Amino acid sequence: MATTAATTSSPPEPMSFRGVLRGDVMRRVWYAQVVSLFGDFLALFAVIAVVSFRMHATPKEITGVQIAYMLPLVFMGPIAGVFVDRWPLKPTLIASDLIRAVLALLLIYSASIWNVYVVLAALSCVSAFFGPAQTVTIRTHVPAEGLISANALMQIAFMGSRIVGPAAAGMLVGQFGPNVCYSLDVLSFLVSASLIGSVMIRRPASMKAPTESSSNRIHAIWIDMREGMSFVVHHGPILFVVLAMAAGLFTIGCFGPLIAIFVRDWLHASPRTFGIVSGMVGIGLLAGTQLIRMMARHATNDTLVLSGLAGIGGGVLLLGAIPHIAATLVSTFAIGFAFAAIVVPAQTLIQRETPHEMLGRVGSTNASIIFLGQILGLVLSGVLAQAIGVRMVFLLCAALAAALVVAGHLFLRSTR
Repeated sequence: MATTAATTSSPPEPMSFRGVLRGDVMRRVWYAQVVSLFGDFLALFAVIAVVSFRMHATPKEITGVQIAYMLPLVFMGPIAGVFVDRWPLKPTLIASDLIRAVLALLLIYSASIWNVYVVLAALSCVSAFFGPAQTVTIRTHVPAEGLISANALMQIAFMGSRIVGPAAAGMLVGQFGPNVCYSLDVLSFLVSASLIGSVMIRRPASMKAPTESSSNRIHAIWIDMREGMSFVVHHGPILFVVLAMAAGLFTIGCFGPLIAIFVRDWLHASPRTFGIVSGMVGIGLLAGTQLIRMMARHATNDTLVLSGLAGIGGGVLLLGAIPHIAATLVSTFAIGFAFAAIVVPAQTLIQRETPHEMLGRVGSTNASIIFLGQILGLVLSGVLAQAIGVRMVFLLCAALAAALVVAGHLFLRSTR
């Protein structure tokens, strides 16, 4: 039993970050991720800052910004995964970047919140193709023993952008206006496309694209989608980590968009403070990823994931209980740190256990489920915040996280 858990949680001798980055494809893809994510966070936090502090939007309108971006991923994800498993990877990645550059440019001309909703929804639809294609690329060009370091590196790219992006966006919006952030996002997509275009990206020679399972093309797409969903549902370890990520993002989704309202109404602080507070989540993720990478050699996925859910609950509890800047910084750091314990082992497990020819569909199905969880949290947060107040929403999220830990523990016991 112990041997099995160790094997599924991590290979015996994981590669170092330096060893993983020696691969030309992984190195260029990582550079592209760093650049494009930084641009994304600049644009996203510029949008939220403008909507919150200039348009004086309600909690529902602020949550609508994130829902507009994530909702298309829920529906487009499974469909996009089918095509990613069929299309060549490199053209898919480059085309996604170029189309998103054009769409990000439209943010400059978005004069109302509904304009923002439409542009973000379009960006989301294109991103639904980029994410699974990137996952397949990493799994194809990184050996199994390097996957946990590769996924940790991708999270570090996310965290670094999460740390620098909000603070930089708050400063740039305050000094120069949001259009500077939107322009930098356009540039980041162009740089990402050029980096990806500079390397050879191919699927394994032994891997073939799925054959048509029906003479009707639409029916064939549906069959392929169903295969990806069925694999997730019937693979116990993958189902558990997917549901855990969805649960964690559901809890984060309940309070995430309300941070701006909390900073404005309870801390009576500025957009710059909002950027710093949001950046603390990235700092926590950065620290958590480093520790989780080392702990994965000795701890099981179950322990890491359940500990992550518990940590998210504790961070949200502190946030709601003590409306003070210092407590807010500590709590957002704790939330980011705890989420690293969920996402890194989960992504690694999915990449190891999924057959190459199904990675696009399984990865996109996973993204669809976890984004659905976050959207449900966003919808509830907007409604509950107006009904019972922002701080009470935070306390309810903490109670929910505790219940999820107990439910997850009982589920694992029954499975064993």
